Amino acid sequence: MNASALSWIEIDAAALEHNIASIQSNLAKGCNMVPVVKANAYGHGYLEIARLLDPRQFTFLAVHNLEEAQLLRAGGITSNILILGYIPFADLKSAVESGFDFVVSNLDTLRKLAEYATAQNPAKCHLKLETGTNRQGINREDLPAVIDCFKSTAHLKLVGVSTHFANIEDTTDHSYADLQFKRYTELKAVIEDAGFVIKYAHLASSAASLLFPHTHFNLARVGIALYGHWPSKETYLSYRLAGKQNHMLHPVLSWKTLIGQIKDVRKGEYIGYGTTYRATANLKIAVLPIGYFDGYDRQISNNGYVLVNGMRAPVRGRICMDMFMVDVTDIPNVSLESEVVLIGRSGDETIRAEDIAGWTNTINYEVLARLGMHLKRKVIT
Repeated sequence: MNASALSWIEIDAAALEHNIASIQSNLAKGCNMVPVVKANAYGHGYLEIARLLDPRQFTFLAVHNLEEAQLLRAGGITSNILILGYIPFADLKSAVESGFDFVVSNLDTLRKLAEYATAQNPAKCHLKLETGTNRQGINREDLPAVIDCFKSTAHLKLVGVSTHFANIEDTTDHSYADLQFKRYTELKAVIEDAGFVIKYAHLASSAASLLFPHTHFNLARVGIALYGHWPSKETYLSYRLAGKQNHMLHPVLSWKTLIGQIKDVRKGEYIGYGTTYRATANLKIAVLPIGYFDGYDRQISNNGYVLVNGMRAPVRGRICMDMFMVDVTDIPNVSLESEVVLIGRSGDETIRAEDIAGWTNTINYEVLARLGMHLKRKVIT
């Protein structure tokens, strides 16, 4: 018998479908969206999300590493998979034999791949070009040697050319993104002039897929927007200033728990570790059986709130490893095991991942990606 969940995540299948349709309608003609399901599908659940994505609709699903790709396969996902991150030498043979596409960003990896590529199992490489992020990427001066490596190895296949924007989300000044686009097109031309036909050209992220059709080519890697969140306030502002629709994206995820205890606290008493909160009046508090182990950040201590019966219940005291306390003094009809919303809607009130990001001085990406993998995910259809 499975134990009851103390906290769970709900996945809104209709919201996901809405986001897919909205984003695809915004893509340039001939461009296919690549849903990015790395980092546990941005906290939404690898298999829960992948099983909602029709493999006939997308050229690839994108993941970070070989382990994620294998997890999808073991879960019955038949979609083509593109691995975006680094693959250690010890895993290259497995990646090739599994038929995955993968990003390559250094010459040593290409040379090692040449040892494993065969006519039956070619190495399907997407070359990552360095255009200004200085993260993954082949530098311009190394490109001739990379081209020679592909030309001299029959089963080393250059099927894609990619890059990644460095400063497209954090600003409304897109001059640096324009510079990176220019560098990408120049390097891509060098490769084509060397005689290669590039099947897949991709550099558009969520922000670029929403803002810049000229960057779309034939693939756009969409992560945060797929799940109903804007990459940043600046991206949203740029989009709206272009005169586009307001309610394009719908958040897919809600996070909930329940009340594990209700107790009275007298005026002058302390709540939680470190005695950081002292009651200024007689209070009724609720103890919630969830904490920073589950991904509810300790910085929310005495800072944020949850939703109970459609009303805000402020956090009182420090977030503990497995529990924290909220003030329900003025909320009617609260009882043991009443539902509590951590992210999502209750009545007319909503808590967004962006709200938690504001309370914890981070970004919505981190809030979502850090949600505990042990939390039960439920798909709501």
